[in-house]
Amino acid sequence: MRIVFAGSPAIAVPSLKKISSLETENKGITLAGLITNPDSPRGRRGELVPTDVSAAAAELGVPQLKPDKLNREAREAVSLLKPDLLVSFAYGKIFGPRFLSLFPLGGINIHPSLLPKYRGASPIQAAILAGDSESGICIQKLFKEMDTGDILLRESFALSGNETSLSLSEAVSHRAAEMLGELLLNYKTLAEEAKPQDGSASYCYQIKKEDGLINWNDSAVHIYAQLRAFTPWPLCFTRNGNDLLFILEAEKLKADHPSAAAPQAPCGTVLAADKEHGILVQTGQGILAIKSLQFSGKKALDWRSFLNGARNFMGSHLG
Repeated sequence: MRIVFAGSPAIAVPSLKKISSLETENKGITLAGLITNPDSPRGRRGELVPTDVSAAAAELGVPQLKPDKLNREAREAVSLLKPDLLVSFAYGKIFGPRFLSLFPLGGINIHPSLLPKYRGASPIQAAILAGDSESGICIQKLFKEMDTGDILLRESFALSGNETSLSLSEAVSHRAAEMLGELLLNYKTLAEEAKPQDGSASYCYQIKKEDGLINWNDSAVHIYAQLRAFTPWPLCFTRNGNDLLFILEAEKLKADHPSAAAPQAPCGTVLAADKEHGILVQTGQGILAIKSLQFSGKKALDWRSFLNGARNFMGSHLG
């Protein structure tokens, strides 16, 4: 079975490597090629940098295609790879019927949610923002409408409530690769047993930089979830006077802490420095304890080091 893999970010790298390892182990699988996003400019010099999946594929010696669009030229290039199956994970483009017709066995997609929950571009962030107690991974058939395909494999797992998008993506990436290996080795049987998605669908959106803006009228629980959901990107930020301030790590102060019993100050007020928990900030409901933060253009600092260089920070207002 000749497989073309489509993916771009780091979360997809272990799945690419799993397919390659199955080829090395002579499991009847060939990694025929990779489709990934074009190299993008990074840094002040705008140097072109390949996607994480592209960099991994280069080490494996896998042929790569980096089309801007999945047009006729791209289809012709894919056809030359003589593929049987398309495997997609976080590629970021929609596969049309003419493109999918190039694959006799069709296409499958790895999606990090319990479909039909959180169809769309940011299921990991959505689960964290919602405070879900569990999430999961589905491998589905590629259908015309996004994330509506029949489920070939599905696995759920508990969430602790302290995951960041970074840590959860890392965990998902490795477990998804193992699920993909299981699926490919038993593809015919599992494809025949695929089941339609069951339940009410929900959707998530493409994360934008402005989503990281903190509204201090929100609850400490919500802001804590926001911080975790938007780590490592776009990060959460606020204003301290004219300065842009990133809040990197924090926690919700427990209700039995003495500061939690004090009369509520205006939302966004920097209340105090707690030796155990960090910088305390009033929210719309509860107190957020900030552990690390960073002024734009400056170094990221733990809260003690930050206060040493920000003498007028205590008692100030954020937002």
